[in-house]
Amino acid sequence: MKRITGFRFLALVGIIFLWNFTIAGKHTKWQELFNGKDINDWIVKIRTHQVGENFANTFRVEDGMMKVRYDGYTQFDQQYGHIFYKTPFSYYLLQVEYRFVGEQCPGGEGWALRNSGAMLHSQDPKTMLKDQDFPISIEAQFLGGNGKDPRTTCNLCTPGTNVVMADTLFTPHCINSKSETYHGDQWVQANFIVMGDEAVHHLVGTDTVLSYFKPQIGGGNVSPVDPSVKIDGKLLKEGYISLQSESHPIDFRRVAVIDLTKIKDNPKKLRKTVNQALGKN
Repeated sequence: MKRITGFRFLALVGIIFLWNFTIAGKHTKWQELFNGKDINDWIVKIRTHQVGENFANTFRVEDGMMKVRYDGYTQFDQQYGHIFYKTPFSYYLLQVEYRFVGEQCPGGEGWALRNSGAMLHSQDPKTMLKDQDFPISIEAQFLGGNGKDPRTTCNLCTPGTNVVMADTLFTPHCINSKSETYHGDQWVQANFIVMGDEAVHHLVGTDTVLSYFKPQIGGGNVSPVDPSVKIDGKLLKEGYISLQSESHPIDFRRVAVIDLTKIKDNPKKLRKTVNQALGKN
């Protein structure tokens, strides 16, 4: 695969070493995708249901949080769900604050215990088939600790996609990050720097825990799928952001972005904007 070269690569490398998350800088404005009141700006797609049908009130807003709940289910029955923000993005910084709570829905797979994620560069939910399990996307996987074993978060999974690592096309479905394990119901803050079809960086707290390049359509781990949508080898320069429902209750108290499109070719301003947003001292 083609290596990223020139000033853009240097800018991206520079940014990786300058992450230091605390709070948003006063000169950087976040766009709150979740307003804390409703999900009117979001589109629900749950497997075996039509797009827009929020089966059993799976996604709801209570106490200022977006919650994923299964009290209306008797069995999970592989009814994987995703809630998509209405507008696609290309170059952006995404911030998500989440926590796992409660018990897994009956019928949920063992691997789905305290498992969710943010889908990056996702296909349009309106192009998903009724029985499709996951959107074609890059999944920033959220995992909660089980109380005893190491279990990293902000991992990478690839439903219908591949990425490049160390100049090699990475085709396995998932790879773990180097994050710590977060047991219990504690809040975790995750940040994702998505640079179009060039590079993606996962951060937890102050740490960059995973980076990869050239996100693109390819591989398996998504079914069924419209072949006119799954064009293998097509680079993913933009797409929708969605949050998962995979059988374990989860809360989201913040989902926000900073659009970097207008400054993507200005390394100095890009670095300054991201540093301010992530509170670099």
